Amino acid sequence: MNPRVTASVWGLLVTAVQIGLPLALRDRLPDPMATHWTVGDRPDGSMSFTGDVLAVTLFWVVPWIVALVTAVEGRTLSRRQGRMVWWGGLFGMGVFAVGMNAGIVMANLDVADWTRARLGGLHPLVVVVLACGVAALAGYLGRGERDAAPNGHREPPRLRLRAGERAVWVGHVSNPWLVLATAVAGGGLVVLLALYLVGVVQGGTVAGALPGLLVVLVAGLLTSTVSVRVSDGRVVIGLGPLRVPARRIPLSRISSAWSEDRYPSQVSGWGIRGLPGGATIMLRGGQCLVVEYRSGGRLAVSVDDAARGASLINALLAERVEP
Repeated sequence: MNPRVTASVWGLLVTAVQIGLPLALRDRLPDPMATHWTVGDRPDGSMSFTGDVLAVTLFWVVPWIVALVTAVEGRTLSRRQGRMVWWGGLFGMGVFAVGMNAGIVMANLDVADWTRARLGGLHPLVVVVLACGVAALAGYLGRGERDAAPNGHREPPRLRLRAGERAVWVGHVSNPWLVLATAVAGGGLVVLLALYLVGVVQGGTVAGALPGLLVVLVAGLLTSTVSVRVSDGRVVIGLGPLRVPARRIPLSRISSAWSEDRYPSQVSGWGIRGLPGGATIMLRGGQCLVVEYRSGGRLAVSVDDAARGASLINALLAERVEP
């Protein structure tokens, strides 16, 4: 089963349902439509018909595109845990998106006004349970063969600096799907504001979708790329295209460094994972620069050419302790 073909067919099918279902019943739906309910099953939020179709479509299309880019990139699918998460997320998210869209449509069907729409109390629970079940089954069926036994961390090559010689190493990496998600969020924000200005969507739609788009946009700008600079005296880790914020680690706090293969499935996903003293900045699976502190903690950063950066750190550390 080819992941790219399967993801493409499944994604197009779900997208067609997300758009086609409300359009097929357009004459029987109010405008605006109820889109959010309180615990008492009374609607407390609404969107225009166009805004709802746009929202439910983007709710699915964004993670679908992320899954496609991940499949093309290939590293995630090279490991068993990654395959389980990928297949489970792809099908589970699709079922969840269709289920929630169907619930909104059916609740609004043939009502005179959105305030009269009623969503069955068990519907969200049924959708969540069904989506989780499909995700578990898809992850199990797509798990593939067991991973090869890990080789442990790779010792960096030895590097000797001549007396008085100074060296600088700069490593950089970007995550294509995070860059894409950032671009999609930015484009969605522009489209949403444009539709609001021309009167296609209402202010409530903008208020409901704006926070989510801004969160994705800001988070993507901060975490879609990372750079690491090793020079005499410190290691500087910069996030985002402007390298801000940046974390500066004095060499006096470091005991050693090495290169090690790590994957998102091992650290619970992408982004900044873990806690101080045992954190990982994960932008893509594979080679990471691991820094061990004198206090015993560790920090890992996914970055290209990590072995060379680790060798320079160790060389600078050895130079500091030489008589």
